[in-house]
Amino acid sequence: MNFKTFFHYISYLQYPLMLMGLYFAFKPYFQEIEELKANPDLIFQNLNSLLIFMGLGVSFSSLQDTSKTQNKFSEKIWKHPIKGKIMITIMSLITLSFLTIGLIGYYFTKVGILKELSIGLFVLGLGMFGLIKAAIEMFENHRTDKNE
Repeated sequence: MNFKTFFHYISYLQYPLMLMGLYFAFKPYFQEIEELKANPDLIFQNLNSLLIFMGLGVSFSSLQDTSKTQNKFSEKIWKHPIKGKIMITIMSLITLSFLTIGLIGYYFTKVGILKELSIGLFVLGLGMFGLIKAAIEMFENHRTDKNE
């Protein structure tokens, strides 16, 4: 087994990480009302855990094989020169937003839940960096105007 195949298999760890994120997304809905009234920060703590696990999941998803597309919808985007560029631009803006809001919140908030949420946003932004790199590789591998 070569390194490329090894990391492709490691990329499947994205699914349990995303499921953990979903667990934290729905956890507040299953907690007792009295427990949430006693500690309203529990919702934000779960949101922070959601952001961290989603960031880790997105990081692992960037290890997938970029020579293949996952579905027909993404294939349509990456084959089209303009749609691919638009998608990479949108992903870059979202990543920049997550990183900027995360850094601003972390450095300008003294203590509290906003500082913790900033860490989660920053981790998600870092995970998106790898995803952008994978998206660029997929775009280069699949675009029809360069592969003819």
